[in-house]
Amino acid sequence: MQGGIFRVCVVVAAALFFQKENTTLPEQEDDIIHRMKDHQEKLQSEMIRLEQEVSKQDLEVPKAVEEEEEENNQGWDLWSTLSLIIFLMIEIWRQDFQDGSAQDSNSEEEDYLVFGNISQKTTLPNKVVLASFHDNCIRISGNDFWRMREFVEGFADDLLEALRSVCNRDADMEVEDCIGVGSMYENWRVSKPLLCDLIVPFAPPEPYRFQFQLWCCSGNDIPPDRQGCGRIKVVKANEDGSGCLCGKSNLGEDMLCLLHSKNETPRANDTTEDLLCSRNTPYLAKDQVMKWFQISITKAWNRISHKYDFELTFRNLDVPGALKVKFRSGKVIIFNITPAVQFEDTDAYFVSSFNSSSPPDVYWSLSLAVYEKNLLKSLAKKLPDNPCHLSCLQIVSFLHRKQSSLTGKSGLTNYHLKTALLHLLLSKAPSEWRPEHLEKRLRDIFRFLEKSLQEKKLYHALIGNKQVSKDIHIPAQFRASERLNLFRPLVLQGELYAKTVESFHEMLRNAPVLIQEYTPHFPNGHIPAPLNTRV
Repeated sequence: MQGGIFRVCVVVAAALFFQKENTTLPEQEDDIIHRMKDHQEKLQSEMIRLEQEVSKQDLEVPKAVEEEEEENNQGWDLWSTLSLIIFLMIEIWRQDFQDGSAQDSNSEEEDYLVFGNISQKTTLPNKVVLASFHDNCIRISGNDFWRMREFVEGFADDLLEALRSVCNRDADMEVEDCIGVGSMYENWRVSKPLLCDLIVPFAPPEPYRFQFQLWCCSGNDIPPDRQGCGRIKVVKANEDGSGCLCGKSNLGEDMLCLLHSKNETPRANDTTEDLLCSRNTPYLAKDQVMKWFQISITKAWNRISHKYDFELTFRNLDVPGALKVKFRSGKVIIFNITPAVQFEDTDAYFVSSFNSSSPPDVYWSLSLAVYEKNLLKSLAKKLPDNPCHLSCLQIVSFLHRKQSSLTGKSGLTNYHLKTALLHLLLSKAPSEWRPEHLEKRLRDIFRFLEKSLQEKKLYHALIGNKQVSKDIHIPAQFRASERLNLFRPLVLQGELYAKTVESFHEMLRNAPVLIQEYTPHFPNGHIPAPLNTRV
């Protein structure tokens, strides 16, 4: 009896299985579906017949005969059970394989983004070779840093003082002292010639002031693709503002009124919408600010050029703050002066950018460069002597620059590299950054960047990061904000993202060869004298 019941169960399972199979067939194959339905009906008929046979046996076969039959059929039941299990396992595996194949076929556009954990497979040179490579090919003399910074800061101060003198103090923007940021001021710059990055805060003339609208504050209609940005609204400090000041002052023919265009006649009731703002809006426009800054820098240089025995030119007309100093000897010094707006009474700044091919843009990128510089200094105080953190960043930056020269620029920037280092510094114990751990920490940076590209997420090191000490004094709005994904703009550009992944993996594959090529050979294997790489 039990054997008969078991056979009934086998038939039922087979019927249900084929019924499930029918649901997976394409609708257009009507003939096949019809045959399968016929087969299903036959199986159901067979199931009913077997049930009737079992019932008849229960009535006619004596108990002794039934036990004998059950004993004789135990072996068959065992093999039938095993066969059914194996059969079902094979079918389940086949369906999973087909489902996986279907999923792969539906994502053919991302087949070239397959990650093979290349960072772990990359064979890096030992610590002797890495130390020699860094010391001889990447390290820049501290004296070069200081001389470069001293010259640029002194010249920039002179240039900005001249800029203030050519501006009307009652109608022009108020320009403050410059602030050094970036790799030159964090002591990890590797490219030559050296490049200083300076930001120059400016403020509107009275009776105007700036009002900020942040992406992280509720009620502000900042688009999702503008995360990390804000709008700067120009408003009057009081309701009694009397409009444009150029109507009350004689600016002269060569002066640029910031409230009106060159061909526009000032009106007594002008509003703040004209104060370097985007057309028909009260929001400060980056392209208008950069044009004003270019004109002002040109006038300032014309006033003081007789004092210097070199030429000053714009390196890129689309980036008016990108300047180049060329001496008679042929030596060149380059630096960037970028207009910026200070966020309230903090060290956070909204920085401008310029692209002549794009329409006027009222969204300004937030820069926490001053806080990042302070964080690096704070973390460096806890590290052992001659830590390897900046050496790691310099090596990765060097390899990235060499790879970009081979395959062209990608979406990966030095800022992304520095962000990866900051995350590792915050998560690892200070003792793990000893100089002898250079190879391990370098591999950690590679692995972190590869994982971030794979997950399409690289979070800002400071915004919304609870690991950052409160001693860094990050503004409360940014500390309480949600994490900011720096890779989001990159991922939204599919082709650029694919190129970035390919370029990064190529860099990992080329890293051992590049390091060996640029490393002098030391037969005795001695490591050069360690460097003090503290910030």
